[in-house]
Amino acid sequence: MKILFSPSETKIAGGSELKFDKSSLIFPNLYEKRVLALHKFNDFLQNASFDELSKLFGLKKDEEVKYYSNDIFSKPLMKAILRYNGVAYEYLKYRSLDENTQSYIDENTLIFSNLYGPILAKNLIVDYKLKQGENLPDFVFDDFYKQNFSDELDKMLENEDIIDLRAGFYEKFYTIKKPFLTVKFLKNGKVVSHFAKAYRGILLRELAINKVQTIDEFYNLNIKKLKINKIIQKKLRNEIIFDIFE
Repeated sequence: MKILFSPSETKIAGGSELKFDKSSLIFPNLYEKRVLALHKFNDFLQNASFDELSKLFGLKKDEEVKYYSNDIFSKPLMKAILRYNGVAYEYLKYRSLDENTQSYIDENTLIFSNLYGPILAKNLIVDYKLKQGENLPDFVFDDFYKQNFSDELDKMLENEDIIDLRAGFYEKFYTIKKPFLTVKFLKNGKVVSHFAKAYRGILLRELAINKVQTIDEFYNLNIKKLKINKIIQKKLRNEIIFDIFE
């Protein structure tokens, strides 16, 4: 089982003074490609104007722009699943889980980072800022990662059941080429958008607690406040529509 997940705009600062190398991220054979993207980003940080950086980060305060414009290769590293702390991660409550449940998340959750591309939850990243949809003048991150990392992702996912919990934007980084499951949430008959992030976090938590290995096992989960309304099949995508109830 592999769960595809989104990053978050907000992150926790700090980390360990470890050296970034091939062991930091999945796909060590693509390390040089990953470094190319990181260096392009880092070089831009060192040479861009305040306005350019403000747009790239989606920030306006001087001290915040200055902090995120620092050399990313000199920043401390932290597991991605701990670094991100947006709504989905708050509801996941990773730190409250036991070691075996955390290990399930570490090994089976693929996060699609704006900057780093596809990474496992256990992979080590810095506290960076790159607003969703922003790119460098001569470099488009989602195109780069889709072109260079899709073959390796295909191999990784070949024999895995897949649950895609990514927000729609992150589908740009990788197109799934086999049957997979995705989700949508309804409350009082209306599609939930922003708060869907919370339920994606809840679903990942339930998958991990129950050590789900197949789609069939997922169908049989009893998740508090969620009930399957229907399943819509469209080509390779099987979309579960959940009703949210109190």
